[in-house]
Amino acid sequence: MGLQMLLFQFMLLITTAASQSLPGCPSKCGAIDIPYPFGIGEGCFRENFKVTCNETFNPPKPFISTGNLDFTKISIQDGLMYMTQFVAYDCYNKSGWYMGNVPSINLPDHTYTFSNTRNVLTAMGCDTVAYITGPGEGGFSTGCVSVCNNVSVLTSGSCSGMGCCQTSIPEGVKWYKAHLQSFQNHSNVLNFNPCSYAFLVEKDWFTFNGASDLGGRRFVDAHEQVPLVLDWAIGEQTCEEAMGNTISMEFACRSNNSDCYDSSNGPGYRCNCSKGYTGNPYLVDGCQDIDECSDPSICKGVCRNTQGSFVCECPRGKHSDDPKMYDCVKKQFPVLRVALVISIPFASVLAGLLFCFGLQRRKIHRLREKLFRQHGGLLLEREISSHPGIAFKIFTKEDLERATSNFDKDQVLGEGGQGMVYKGVLSDRRVVAVKKSMVVTAMQNQQFGNEMLILSQVNHKNVVKLLGCCLEVEIPMLVYEFIPNGTLFQLIHGGRRLTLKARLRIASETACAIAYLHSEASPPIIHGDVKSLNILLDDNYTAKVSDFGASKLTPMDKDMFATFMQGTWGYLDPECLLTGILTEKSDVYSFGVVLVELLTRRKAVLIDGPEKDRNLSNLFVSSMKEDRLMDVLDRDIVDEGRMDLLREVSLLAKRCLNVQGEERPTMKEVAAELEGLAVTEVHPWVVNNPEETENLINKSSDSGAGGSTGFFSLEKRAMLSIEVGR
Repeated sequence: MGLQMLLFQFMLLITTAASQSLPGCPSKCGAIDIPYPFGIGEGCFRENFKVTCNETFNPPKPFISTGNLDFTKISIQDGLMYMTQFVAYDCYNKSGWYMGNVPSINLPDHTYTFSNTRNVLTAMGCDTVAYITGPGEGGFSTGCVSVCNNVSVLTSGSCSGMGCCQTSIPEGVKWYKAHLQSFQNHSNVLNFNPCSYAFLVEKDWFTFNGASDLGGRRFVDAHEQVPLVLDWAIGEQTCEEAMGNTISMEFACRSNNSDCYDSSNGPGYRCNCSKGYTGNPYLVDGCQDIDECSDPSICKGVCRNTQGSFVCECPRGKHSDDPKMYDCVKKQFPVLRVALVISIPFASVLAGLLFCFGLQRRKIHRLREKLFRQHGGLLLEREISSHPGIAFKIFTKEDLERATSNFDKDQVLGEGGQGMVYKGVLSDRRVVAVKKSMVVTAMQNQQFGNEMLILSQVNHKNVVKLLGCCLEVEIPMLVYEFIPNGTLFQLIHGGRRLTLKARLRIASETACAIAYLHSEASPPIIHGDVKSLNILLDDNYTAKVSDFGASKLTPMDKDMFATFMQGTWGYLDPECLLTGILTEKSDVYSFGVVLVELLTRRKAVLIDGPEKDRNLSNLFVSSMKEDRLMDVLDRDIVDEGRMDLLREVSLLAKRCLNVQGEERPTMKEVAAELEGLAVTEVHPWVVNNPEETENLINKSSDSGAGGSTGFFSLEKRAMLSIEVGR
């Protein structure tokens, strides 16, 4: 029976392949099928689907249009084209960089897009930063970091940041260029990994082989090119627009038995044969009925083919519960027996469903109790009940679902690699921000609830208040006070004019908040992800440090004052990247980057410019060393004429950005120095009302920073975001 099924499928493929191209047009280039709307020669292809068959190769190779992009396969059903691309690599020896390759690829407009669901950006190396960028002002940049100290930490099949990392690409990408950087020119790992690699690859093809992929140039020698997948679509219209527009272009779905689908990756649409039909939907009568009855295993009774389907039934005098699956047998049961046979299974099924429903409800309840205990919920409940004055609350999953309209996408305030933040309204009408993480962290253990309770006791005017948490889910959710006026990132990189006075005030408030976490909180707290997106602004534009998703409680034993690193690329302490250890001085470095953002109005990672200047901290420090500070400072504050003050603030930022953590100041010293500098700028300048704040932040006449969205802005989706290997 299996052999008959295989024969049926083989004959179906032969019938389908024979009618894929236009009559009189070549159906192949070498061994590769060229189905319409693609075609070779005039009159054989639809606009933008021209294929050039280069017969100087043996066998001949097909190329997109007249370009230099060859391909290996076209799928009409899935709307895919398969091709190969060169691997980007940089190799080093004791003298430094000595060879490499940085490929880029540019697809023709209107038709082809790199598949964001079937490809993945992959990087390999133990001292490797890899990212790809797209063109122009509206371009993109995404990437990951891969590090390791020795081959013993490498795991074959694992691509999570140790020797190998991967990240997805956005929708609609038609052009990209690969980039590679190294922290130490591979000097610490040269004996077992002299090269870094980066490539966009079909994700089902690639498997990391551990140390064997990292030695010498083994990988690029074995795989000079790797496979990747393109999505293709017809034109730039939706199905509805194309079907209704008979003047500008002909609707591509020519077969009567075909359906139209809007492209999921960029503009345009695709066609497919309707269910029960096979062939080419882009040709007139290209979709032909599938004769299911030619497969003898499809029906145990009498099979009758119909257009697009088939009918399977038992012959007269016989019956079967399902003739498609069970043999037909003679009818021999009396009416009462038939009724019993029918009713007993029905009653059994109903009882079984009720039992399963009750079992499932008990299972869910037990799972929630288990997760609640696992995350330290019982200990947290006891602590709250023993301290009646504590305002921290344990929320149920239903509480937060009601508050956020079941986590409706319209309630999203921001999203990133670590999770989503939703705006919510509690039953007492308080507006809150609910953080729903997607990544399990080391904190989610028996001590998690107690640690959240400690964090909730942080009481500082410049720190966002943690109001509660939900522990009966796999990854606990956190509830914060809602801050309505957006982020410092929006303010810096928006269209509003920002005075030096306002910048110093915001920097001072932020430094005081972090210094409080380090020195006054009990136990001390390392934030771990200080950046302008995690500094919120209230109605008076007062700074509020937020997001304790990366925060760590510091052990009372100072000898153990360290934890594993996490954070955001561009703000990460380079010493932390090398050692894997996070300290208070790591927060100092990240704050230094924020301070430079305030001084220069530039982003932490720059897409354009020379490779060495794409990291803002490197650009700023090198500019100070080369006496080019004026070249990087924001012109608005330079024009205010306070160069002595600007130099003092710049020197402070440079000290914060020192590569060696022990040479950086403490946050307490930074806060004190900023308070002193603020006093030299203006004698008491505390803002007492919103009108005074608006005088510090002047909206320009021709542009604005855009609408505020609360805890995180939706603009975060469009910002450059390269996170450490996911």
